[in-house]
Amino acid sequence: MADLKWVDSARLPTRWGLFELHGFGDEDGGQQAVALTMGEVSAASSPDQTPLLCRIHSECLTGDAFASLRCDCGPQLHLALETIAQQGTGLLIYLPQEGRGVGLLNKVKAYALQDEGLDTVDANLRLGLLEDAREYSMATAMLRHFGVRRLRLMTNNPAKVEAMERDGFTVVERIPLQVEAHPENAGYLAAKKLRMGHLFDPEGEPDTAE
Repeated sequence: MADLKWVDSARLPTRWGLFELHGFGDEDGGQQAVALTMGEVSAASSPDQTPLLCRIHSECLTGDAFASLRCDCGPQLHLALETIAQQGTGLLIYLPQEGRGVGLLNKVKAYALQDEGLDTVDANLRLGLLEDAREYSMATAMLRHFGVRRLRLMTNNPAKVEAMERDGFTVVERIPLQVEAHPENAGYLAAKKLRMGHLFDPEGEPDTAE
């Protein structure tokens, strides 16, 4: 991946409060991503500083913009922003990795296979795709721009924690980011847990019964 650099920043007032929006890209514009910050995020730059509350969120047009009930992406995004606003300091990285990195049109194809009864993992595999094609080099470049070294990472995905730690960041705490389940996403959540190893709080685990 080409070297990702900061481009510019601007105010972003939201329903949860005032964030700052930061744009990042490479020299030819082929890679673009944004981050939202609130408060002084560089406080997590040294070993003796408070770790930074952080969410690394992959783009989900259907969930984030269209409020799809097939996944939990939109509610997770909103909960992460709300949690950052409540604490007054934090960072949300928004990555262009639609459909767990397989792209929007492949995601639509996978949805069609899910309508026939396949789960999210088997649908991707049927299409000759990876079950999860995401990678986090853009996120790590953005974290380094902000001088962040220590994280309180909002995620249910242990693979995301492992990816950050492999790249030299210290994940001091994994904070579950669990939202209310819905009949339309029960199979999706079950596949996350049983096929992909995502972790859920016992009181709010998705129903995996057939």
